[in-house]
Amino acid sequence: MRPHFVLGIWDGHDAGAALLREREVLFAVNEERLSRRKLDVGFPKHSILACLAFAGISPEHVRDIGVSTSDPAKTLTRIIPRLKEEYYLLRRRKKEPGRLTSFKKWAKYRLTELKPNAVSMGLSRFHLNRNLKAMGFSDYHLSLIDHHEGHAQAAARTSGFDDCAVLTLDGVGDGLSGSLWSYKEGALHPVKKMPARVSLGIFFEHVTNLMNMRELEDEGKVMALANYAYPIEDQQNPLMKLLEINGLNIISDYRSTGLYRELKKTLWRYPSEQFAYMAQRALEKNALSLVREACRITGMNKVALSGGVFSNIKLNMKIAELDEVERAFIFPHMGDGGLAVGSAMAVNESFINNHCYGLSDLYLGPGFSRNEIHEALEGRGLSFRPVEDVAGTAARLICEGEIVLWFQGRMEYGPRALGNRSILARPDDRQIKDQLNILQKKRVWYQPFCPSILYEDLPLLVHTDGREDVDDNRFMTTAFRVKEKNLKLMEGVINIDGTCRPHIVRDENPRFRDLLLEVKARLGKGILLNTSFNIHGEPLVCSPDDALDMFERTGINYLFIEDIIVEK
Repeated sequence: MRPHFVLGIWDGHDAGAALLREREVLFAVNEERLSRRKLDVGFPKHSILACLAFAGISPEHVRDIGVSTSDPAKTLTRIIPRLKEEYYLLRRRKKEPGRLTSFKKWAKYRLTELKPNAVSMGLSRFHLNRNLKAMGFSDYHLSLIDHHEGHAQAAARTSGFDDCAVLTLDGVGDGLSGSLWSYKEGALHPVKKMPARVSLGIFFEHVTNLMNMRELEDEGKVMALANYAYPIEDQQNPLMKLLEINGLNIISDYRSTGLYRELKKTLWRYPSEQFAYMAQRALEKNALSLVREACRITGMNKVALSGGVFSNIKLNMKIAELDEVERAFIFPHMGDGGLAVGSAMAVNESFINNHCYGLSDLYLGPGFSRNEIHEALEGRGLSFRPVEDVAGTAARLICEGEIVLWFQGRMEYGPRALGNRSILARPDDRQIKDQLNILQKKRVWYQPFCPSILYEDLPLLVHTDGREDVDDNRFMTTAFRVKEKNLKLMEGVINIDGTCRPHIVRDENPRFRDLLLEVKARLGKGILLNTSFNIHGEPLVCSPDDALDMFERTGINYLFIEDIIVEK
């Protein structure tokens, strides 16, 4: 009997594809890694082809396909792709605003509040089928998956929980800004849908845009900048008046465009860091209220979370600290880029009921052979040689103060570098951190870097606050408070408020674990500064050619690519 393959597709912001085989997530990748356009939009042809190539199958082997979101706004961008492309260019500051930009923005937010209907679903099917058949797919069944169900499926079925409350919060999708589900005995049951008219995700998106940052991309900068403001009481925070929570209802006197105008008025009166603080605090207060209510209504103290709002690691830390929450899991690719996986899981449930998917690691992307690596190296005029002790050599260079590029195995899925496409450095040198931030990564100075930490060393370095189940969030999805005695050791990987966002390493990546053990022998703890292998504003590198291109464009002197060291 032939294996059953399910293909999941997301063709919006941060487009991508995922391939499931029976009970396994076989492969998943986002289009940006292959097209080299950050957070690429549109039909993810390259990602789909990469899925098929990895499995060694052709399109006719895929009998079931799930695609997320079929509301009128999404459907319109499928019919007229240039609308999506224009917004992409404006959002990424690749195109200057025109006379009609403000009107188009108003129309966009109004349109995204509409729910799917028979016309939008029919037109979406037509255009998706046309693209799929052009790629050679035939004799398949296409399922349109609700946007927030896609988020919920991914969170629930990879959480490892037997039962839990599942909460999704993002900007907008299929006419909703959030949803609550009950997950019991492998089945996902809807509890509450939150209309798109008021959205915590859109609220924070507006804040990002008003601060002259790129919405859907730079929300983390807002969160980081908030730490540099003087704290104020909630009663004095004018943004608290814009949103409130009543049960599981998000309430505001303003719709999305009115909310933008009110936020703009407030920003005029406050410095940027204070505005960021007030926005972060308003997001936290309202989202925490929803989590508490979700636990109360479902009677469950374990929560699985997904949607772009939960990319906010400070919020996630505070959720885990709630008295009502015993355990909290955040799906590692929580934004829309993870919808391909969730959509495939929703479809797969028709064939494999009540199933969970283990996420021991996120190395779900492409890998490259020795021949492919040598082909990329040849003709570049670079000095390279094989190394017997890769971990030991890299650890020595790092501890001597070098920054190294680290390219190993299959690429990570999701927004975080997890030891296969990483830039690595000592964790205890602020000067190296500043050099890396400003000269190499070309980021704003206040953005912190993150550590990779050996699992067994984590409780020695940070307060787990009763979170003995740190396995729930090993992939840089939440913050931890650093113990005061370790602030010096972790000077390069903590925020100004004394928190860090760790990648927690068990034995899923033997070579990276060996590197951390070698560093531990020199520094006393298994910890490294680990940031994504890219220049800020570009996608994470995927191929050997991508890695070598960036190596040549930076002042970094060492690149480890599998068991080869490339030197300047």
